[in-house]
Amino acid sequence: MVCADLDDLYRRATIDIDKIFKGTKPADLPVEQASKYVMVVNLKTARALGVTIPPTVLARADDVIE
Repeated sequence: MVCADLDDLYRRATIDIDKIFKGTKPADLPVEQASKYVMVVNLKTARALGVTIPPTVLARADDVIE
């Protein structure tokens, strides 16, 4: 599963909140899309589904759930 890095999203949100507190109108802030993603592999679920995860994918994963 690949999902947005929540820590990065929280950091970006605090920057926008700071701008709002300093007087920027929320409508003037740009809409941003996540730029950092994390890949998590759940081996237990993969085995239950009969899916074999290649070692190269496991090596690239940010987190592997046994």
